[in-house]
Amino acid sequence: MGKTTSAINLATALSATGQHVLLIDLDPQGNASTGLGVGHSQRVTSSYDVLIGNTTLDQAVISTKVPRLDLVPATVDLSGAEIELVELDARTHRLDEALRRSTTPWDIVLVDCPPSLGLLTMNAMVASDTLFVPLQCEFFALEGLSQLLTTVERIRQRFNPGLSILGVALTMYDRRNRLTEQVSADVRAVLGKVVFDTVIPRNVRLSEAPSHGLPALIYDHRCSGSEAYIALAREIILRLPSKAAAA
Repeated sequence: MGKTTSAINLATALSATGQHVLLIDLDPQGNASTGLGVGHSQRVTSSYDVLIGNTTLDQAVISTKVPRLDLVPATVDLSGAEIELVELDARTHRLDEALRRSTTPWDIVLVDCPPSLGLLTMNAMVASDTLFVPLQCEFFALEGLSQLLTTVERIRQRFNPGLSILGVALTMYDRRNRLTEQVSADVRAVLGKVVFDTVIPRNVRLSEAPSHGLPALIYDHRCSGSEAYIALAREIILRLPSKAAAA
């Protein structure tokens, strides 16, 4: 439970504030699409088609069950996109170019990236203003965070000097676990205020919701996980660039 759960529920929470939100599923597993109730038969065009240039972003967008939340779904075709992108012009800027050509005025665009730091993730970083980093409260997550920060700096230097980190959110937080507290203390000691105050707890309802094709905020808005994502969304809105925050 981490990046995709966060993407789905934060997109839902932000759309509930009245903002028009787009979630781009860029993970070959397509879990964000499944978690929003979009079956494989509905994924006629996908983020793969957008990156390869077979369709425009606007043509790939579909509506979800959540009001004001749109989705560009993912299919298994994305698993081969890394190889295909190598041979294309501006291979790191394909998503950025697609977003710039879009005529739909979304207030916020979220991208659910794959877990690896390849060309798909690089496309997301080049196209983004800020990064939201969900960090599981586990030992190896700290090593992954270090690698991510290094990659972000390289992206800034070579492709997107305006890229910044919106914040780091601690997920799968279990106060009964001493390791959780240690990881939390270490991350906050290193990153300080970059880390959000809100933590996302281990919660069964968060894990159950995707199997019903619903965000946890709709599946059970009173569970501790949903309440945490609502609080986290409030923090995020305060950190967003002024135009989005005002919306």
